[in-house]
Amino acid sequence: MAARAAHYFPRRRGWKRVRLWKESGSRSQHAQPGDGCACAYCTGTVDREKIYQWISELSSPETRENKLESVPDLAPMQWHSFGTIAALLQEIVNIYPSRNPPTLTAHQSNRVCNALALLQCVASHPETTSAFLAAHIPLFLYPFLQTVSKTCPFEYLRLTSLGVIGALVKTDEQEVINFLLTTEIIPLCLRIMESGSELSKTVATFILQKILLDDTTYERFSHVAMILGKMVLQLSKEPSARLLKHVVRCYLRLSDNPRAREALRQCLPDQLKDTTFAQVLKDDTTTKRWLAQLVRNLQEGQVTDPRGIPLPPQ
Repeated sequence: MAARAAHYFPRRRGWKRVRLWKESGSRSQHAQPGDGCACAYCTGTVDREKIYQWISELSSPETRENKLESVPDLAPMQWHSFGTIAALLQEIVNIYPSRNPPTLTAHQSNRVCNALALLQCVASHPETTSAFLAAHIPLFLYPFLQTVSKTCPFEYLRLTSLGVIGALVKTDEQEVINFLLTTEIIPLCLRIMESGSELSKTVATFILQKILLDDTTYERFSHVAMILGKMVLQLSKEPSARLLKHVVRCYLRLSDNPRAREALRQCLPDQLKDTTFAQVLKDDTTTKRWLAQLVRNLQEGQVTDPRGIPLPPQ
């Protein structure tokens, strides 16, 4: 997700975006100039000494907004440089007072989103993910996920914060899931899934989908199922193929658990069992396949009477 997170980030005029190419490991693993790679590092259009200067300037509030371009090993360079991560965290902490009362300005939001974009790079890089978690840096983002203001500065801040968490879970590392489960990310995601914008709901649902791969999350089944049910009802009124895809994937994952499967037979929304979303999914073969598998999972092992009508659980 690190290289493609821009799909989730709103494009705003004046936002000095950090454009990240697909991560390719350490410098020793990267192509050398002339090997066919077209990134700025390999074409020689970015001087490494200049990069070091930019990273060094992150430590100063006056020069912190300089833009870093297409650097394949930016994450370890940031992590191991003196004071850089501390400076980015300072940017985050500085706007905490703007949360309540909600006085966050567009400029403040832009500035902290730049810092979060740099942290997302660190979160998703294989050389720095473990250290990122060990330092408990995601906890600094949780206050932004707790905000409820629907103004643009707060919405962009929530979305960018979700992008950092999304970059973590996309690594598919068990240590990431373990960390998130012990820091109560599920209630935060559920709150956003219930009341956030479509884009925020989509990213929060993606994060939950990844976390559901861990069997310990089933103890929260009733809350998760309730929020998913509300989302299905809302989607039947305001369809979104992208969001529906993640919702169906969450239900499918829940159906892998015997206890959850039994409960889903009683509470799966009718809209997922009839043709409500037929038009929305007309060209989405993957989600249609997941939905069909979900229905099959719920039918397997179900007790019926002689007429084939499902019987309630004993």
